[in-house]
Parts: sequence; structure tokens; C-alpha cells
Amino acid sequence: MRTEQKHQAGAILALDTSTASMAAAIVSGHNVLAEIQTLAERNHSVHVVAHIKEMLLSSGVTAADIDAIAVGNGPGSYTGMRIAVSVGKTLAWVWNKPLVGVSSLEALAYGAWHQALGTAEAGMTKSLEGGHWVLPIMDARRGQVYSSGFTMTNKEEWSRWSDDGVRLMKDFIDQLEQRLASQPPGAVRSISLVGDLSLHEQGAQRLQQIGDSAGVIVRLQPFIQEGKWIASLGRSRLEAGLTEDPHTFIPNYTQLTEAEVVWKAKQEGEAKV
Repeated sequence: MRTEQKHQAGAILALDTSTASMAAAIVSGHNVLAEIQTLAERNHSVHVVAHIKEMLLSSGVTAADIDAIAVGNGPGSYTGMRIAVSVGKTLAWVWNKPLVGVSSLEALAYGAWHQALGTAEAGMTKSLEGGHWVLPIMDARRGQVYSSGFTMTNKEEWSRWSDDGVRLMKDFIDQLEQRLASQPPGAVRSISLVGDLSLHEQGAQRLQQIGDSAGVIVRLQPFIQEGKWIASLGRSRLEAGLTEDPHTFIPNYTQLTEAEVVWKAKQEGEAKV
């Protein structure tokens, strides 16, 4: 259950464990006071609390200095995203702090876009009229990806146009081709496919071919989640009053676990007998 209570953001503790990377940060305003990024998906639950303590110690920040907890609530690894959400809920309750949930895919897209701003090519397209699509993907196995779509304009206006969901990579590229074809000339200046691209090279290459045909620059940008972008988006949600109830907040489950699939199939089979 989401509540709407206006709050001015200060220091934010941000955490995301929806991918193989545990991304965490303490951010005050635009200053990153501490940040940790580790690649140990199967050990997130073992190290997450120790990493938070380490960040608090290194930054000199105490629980009293934290104004809010921001967590990446998926989609992503079923077990992984539950870790960040569980820890975030616990800290919000124990410390009596506001809790905000952030789309892990949006944070991936937002962070990748800001990382790319330092490149000459991105700087060139940033000044052009038209939108710049940012497409985050996370591997969801069996040829599937968790995906969504965002646009950044040359006026720094960020917006979402596709909900977080799990899709076959092939179908996702087909949908993008159709959407691009429906846009007026010059409406889309560039497309960035970001995240873990290693298992979806064929789809990425096809997207580049589609972009070439349409006269649109397509960038393939590997990017690993960073906690500071969870904090940045969390701050925006906090200032808009979009906080969560720590007792009822749950991750964004976009896909059933294998056990749930087996159970559901079993139940449907028994119903037909």
C-alpha cells in the first residue's frame, strides 16, 4: 500500500539486489557519501547487512542522519529482489524512516543514460531535437528479458512509455520495430539498449539493423546497476510523497518461479480430471 505524504529528502540509503550486482549507496543531495557494488548474487543475503554497516561507518552517517530508505523492487531475480526489499522494510520499520520503492529497470536505464552523457556521440545527439529511447534489459532465461522503455528529451525530460515486464527478446525487438515505424520522422534520434547484453547479442544486433534502416543511432551499452541511481529516483518519489507501507510492500513479481509454474500446472491438471 502506497501512502502520499510530502517529505523533503536529505540523506537516502539506497539498495538493490535484483541482479547479480548488489548495488548500495548513501546519497545526500547530489553527493554520494558511500557506494558499494559487488558481483556475488548467491551471497547477497550473507553480505548485505555488513555492506550497509560498512557504508555507514565509512561515511560517518548514523541511522539518525538517514531521511529515507530507497529499494529497487524489481523485476529481477526472484530471490535477489526479496533480499533488498526485506532489508529495506526492516530498516524503515526499525529506524522509523519513510520507504520508497524504485523500479530496478528504471534505475538501470537512468544510470546508463547518465553514464553515456560523457561520450562525444551522446553529447551530440543530446543537443538534437527528438527523443532518445533508453531500453533496459535483464536476462530472464529461456530467451526472455525483463524490459521496459523510457525516453529522455533534449530538454532533460524523462518519461516512461513501456511498463516493466518479462518478454521474449525476439518479441521485444519486434515491438520496438513496430513502435519506431509509427513515429514521425525525427521523433526518435537515438536508441540505447542497456544492461546485461551478453546473452542477447542476436537481438541487439537486429535492433542495430532496424536503427540503421530508420536512420536512428543505436548504442549497445553494457551497464551494471549502481546504488546512486536508486537513490536519485527514490528522492524524486519521496519528494512526490510516493512512500510505501513497510508492512505490506512487496517486490514487483513479473514472472512466476519454476515451483509456482509446476504447482499451477498440477492444479490445472487436477481440475480437468
